[in-house]
Amino acid sequence: MSDTAVSSEQVPDFELPNAGAGPDPFSLSAAAADPDLDAVVLLFQRDYHCGNCRKQVQAIADRYDEFEALNASVVSILPEPVDRVTEWQDSYDLPFALLADPNTDVSDAYDQPVRFGVLGSLHDLVGRMPVATVLDVRSGEPVVAYAYEGRMPADRPETDDLLDEVRALRAD
Repeated sequence: MSDTAVSSEQVPDFELPNAGAGPDPFSLSAAAADPDLDAVVLLFQRDYHCGNCRKQVQAIADRYDEFEALNASVVSILPEPVDRVTEWQDSYDLPFALLADPNTDVSDAYDQPVRFGVLGSLHDLVGRMPVATVLDVRSGEPVVAYAYEGRMPADRPETDDLLDEVRALRAD
């Protein structure tokens, strides 16, 4: 487990195709400009086949109303082409954005860890590790408030942990 509270760290803007709820394409700067939004939770997934990733998005979906009540949105980013991301959405009917990052440009810009060197970079399911980031968007400029980098495929924060981080952000 690796979790870090981070403040005043600016983040790269991005725009990606969205197979889930919300605008397509999804733009972080557009989400951050929403005056009704306090936080954006980014979930960087490992791979289309990752069972832990699938469980995580379903667990978040089951409690998404709690995120909305805290003026937070969730964005799941899958390092896959749009057609594969659409299959996830068709299977799970997620109430939040589900983005396709086929070239891992955004995942790489956010330093999503990849283990096993070249082998890991060739196959996301083997190498790519999960990351969860809570962004404070109250100022209109997204800033990292919390980041959790998984060291193993199943190492990711629980839904309660993410909700607690959003609550802590709002308490500031």
